[in-house]
Amino acid sequence: MQQTRLNTLLDRLGAGLQEQLKNPWRRLATLSIAVLFGMFLGLAVSSSAGQLGYLDIVASTVVAIASEIISALFYGDRWKLRQTLFGEMLNALKFGLLYGLFLIAFLLGS
Repeated sequence: MQQTRLNTLLDRLGAGLQEQLKNPWRRLATLSIAVLFGMFLGLAVSSSAGQLGYLDIVASTVVAIASEIISALFYGDRWKLRQTLFGEMLNALKFGLLYGLFLIAFLLGS
C-alpha cells in the first residue's frame, strides 16, 4: 500500500490510541463503557422489538446467533481475540447486551 498522508495520519492516530489504552485504568474505563453500551443495546432491542409484536422471534434469533459468534471468536484459539482490547470490548459488549435482556425479562416477569 502507498504511504500517503492519510495512511500516515491514521497509523499515528492508531499508535497514539493504543499507547493511551495501555494504562490499566483507561482500559478498565473503556471496558466498563462497553458493558454499559451493551446494556443500552439490550434495552433498545427489547423495547423496539416489543413494539412490533411480530419481530420478537427474529430479534431473539439475531441476538442469540451474534452472541454465539462473538463467543466462538473470543474463546477460540484461531484469532487470539482474548489478547486484544477490541476482543475484550466485543466480549464486554456481549455481556452487557445479554445482561440488559435478562434485566428486562425479570422486570416484565416472563
